[in-house]
Amino acid sequence: MNPLLPKISIIIPCYNHGKYIREAIESVELCSDKSLYEIVIMNDGSTDQFTIEELQSLSNEGYQVFHQANQGLGAARNNAIKKTKGEYILPLDSDNKILAEYIYESIKILDKKKEIAMVYGDLEYFGGKEGIHRTGEFNLQKMMIGNYIDACAVFRKSAWEALGGYDEKMPVMGMEDWDFWLNMALHGYEFYYVPKILFQYRVLNQSMLSSIHSNNSVVLEMYMQKKHEKYLNRNHLNEVLLKAGEKNKKLAIKFFIALYFPGLLDFLVRKKIIKNHEIF
Repeated sequence: MNPLLPKISIIIPCYNHGKYIREAIESVELCSDKSLYEIVIMNDGSTDQFTIEELQSLSNEGYQVFHQANQGLGAARNNAIKKTKGEYILPLDSDNKILAEYIYESIKILDKKKEIAMVYGDLEYFGGKEGIHRTGEFNLQKMMIGNYIDACAVFRKSAWEALGGYDEKMPVMGMEDWDFWLNMALHGYEFYYVPKILFQYRVLNQSMLSSIHSNNSVVLEMYMQKKHEKYLNRNHLNEVLLKAGEKNKKLAIKFFIALYFPGLLDFLVRKKIIKNHEIF
């Protein structure tokens, strides 16, 4: 890779969050080695006048600010990534913040461990809620039941390219990261968990995710099931069990249990027989 290019590109989609975006940028810039990263901001058709003016000010100050008509979070991330030069990508929501250590830690891991495609860590809440969320080691069954890894994770741009990026056609916005992580897992990419607080998540009173969970969970689940049915149907699993190597056999068994026996997994977790849906 060209040593003059940044190792990591921090993409910041922004829709009407102009009052927070400088905090997000300032958190990135606490990383003292400016050669390691670039910041790419994508305005997703903001309508708030303050946000429009703030983004114009950032552009005037030399920041990379791009604009698109409102297309949603998936398209905003994809189009921002298309503008990047880094080998690794870190999506940062415009109302959140990262710790400088995230940049150093993720680069060190991804440079050293070529088999790893994504690095993630723990988060600290601020704003409308305080506390720490320990994300935990990657677990396929848990990921298939629902998302538990925030979008603020570092992944190889090459993986994003190979998988076609974030899904821009999802019927419910805000869970594009779940689909992307699941897509990575189903295609055999490996995840790496760092048990440290690496970013800060702002809790707002009216969050996108709370609206999704209350109103659209069934629609989203049906969409995800249909989209990934190639990997989740019984015939495909049987074929994998018969033809694949040992690693894929184990993976196929995990798919089968997570798909056909989620109630059993939940029961075992509630009874504390297993932890976190981890049966392997």
